[in-house]
Amino acid sequence: MNLIKTLALTLTIITASSCKEGKKESTSEKVSEEKTTLEKDKTMKVLFVLTSHDQLGDTGKKTGFWVEEFASPYYTLLDKGVAITIATPKGGAAPIDPSSDSPDAATAATDRFNKDADAKSKIANTNKLSDMDADDFDAVFYPGGHGPLWDLTNDKTSISLIEKFNNQKKPIAFVCHAPAVLKDVKNEDGTRLVKGKKVTGFSNSEESAVGLTEVVPLLLEDMLIESGAHYTNGDDWAAYAVQDGNLITGQNPASSELVAEKLLESLK
Repeated sequence: MNLIKTLALTLTIITASSCKEGKKESTSEKVSEEKTTLEKDKTMKVLFVLTSHDQLGDTGKKTGFWVEEFASPYYTLLDKGVAITIATPKGGAAPIDPSSDSPDAATAATDRFNKDADAKSKIANTNKLSDMDADDFDAVFYPGGHGPLWDLTNDKTSISLIEKFNNQKKPIAFVCHAPAVLKDVKNEDGTRLVKGKKVTGFSNSEESAVGLTEVVPLLLEDMLIESGAHYTNGDDWAAYAVQDGNLITGQNPASSELVAEKLLESLK
């Protein structure tokens, strides 16, 4: 009789233990599933910074941001579910370089932009850069055009913002003339951010080809090299982009999609 009681007690303990373990596993699986769902549901947020400058030096001509350099990355990221916020130093309407809105400069991305009332509304009503905080975003991207050479290269708010993104090890991306905004950006130790980094940007030969060597306030290729960067470039007008850690740069308008793809990969 005692043996039977002992066996019954043992079976009861084993059964209870099994139920307890099963419950633990079930709870653990549930937590794991919830975590996976949260990760899938997380929306990546990218800040696009455009120029507010619309005068091409003393030429009397207009400039601004280059449509392709905005549109291609915008749709590459947007179509992958990335939330995009657009800001400029002054806020309000971001000036479009007229040359980038001509038939000769048209691409699938610019055609899509021209038919996209929502995107055009965002360009007409950008946020003010001083209201933006790196803590609220996962990455920052600067399209080019000649405009940034005049305002964003010396904009203290922009400089501080990039420095904060960089110090947080978040992706920072620039295309065409936009790497010029890195001119006075520094690392936490006070050294220039681009020093010793692999970078690219609008080349001297491309600037010469568009006849603006004597108009622009600086030649991007020269500035990057003088700042200690390892500057390289591809053929004129060919797609070319490089990445060094969290820093992503593209050479010209044709490089916009490459920059966006590298940025998207960095966000994963």
